[in-house]
Amino acid sequence: MNAHRTRIKICGLTREADVDAAARAGADAVGFVLYAKSPRHVTPERAGELARRLPAFVTPVLLFVNASPEYVQRACEAVPNALLQFHGDESPADCLAAGRPFMRAARIPTGAAGQGFDLLKYATDFSTAQAILLDAHVEGFGGGGQSFDWTAFPWSHPLLNASSRLVLSGGLTPANVIDGITCVRPWAVDVSSGVEVSKGIKSPDLMNAFVAAVRAADEHLSRLP
Repeated sequence: MNAHRTRIKICGLTREADVDAAARAGADAVGFVLYAKSPRHVTPERAGELARRLPAFVTPVLLFVNASPEYVQRACEAVPNALLQFHGDESPADCLAAGRPFMRAARIPTGAAGQGFDLLKYATDFSTAQAILLDAHVEGFGGGGQSFDWTAFPWSHPLLNASSRLVLSGGLTPANVIDGITCVRPWAVDVSSGVEVSKGIKSPDLMNAFVAAVRAADEHLSRLP
């Protein structure tokens, strides 16, 4: 029996009401985008204000794209209990330099090109990451509402360790997250545009529906041999 509970991260929050609604819906983590070119961008100080609303055991995540070490440090000081997420061209050394637990985003090309992405090597290169976040390669570094080919990779390979190290992202919605979880069997899922009414503005109804769909996927998997 599969008794795993898929963890849920809701990313790109910009408003107090959305932080509160995400926590009420059952999110395990919420993400703040510290990338100035993103429509979901918030400053480190704003992320700190929003993160202080979170109840215990809901983890704030700070998303960076090719940020300077000084900027990363400033954000860590503003949100001292945050997990870091590196979404740009950062090397393993860049990620480690912050001295904090981190996730590394793998930006996987969409379509047939995705099968040429060496995810096994990527997971090896970033072996110090707490998780590898699987996202579609889009302009703007995420939040583009596109999925990659979930069937392109050997999820059962021990190196990927899907049960504890993979976070599925990229184009997830309440309508397709059950299929994504069933295919990939990730530790967690990450949603942004799939629960929005506009960029950076979340819908409580869509967040609730997304969480309900994840729980339905877990229930389905728990009945499998």
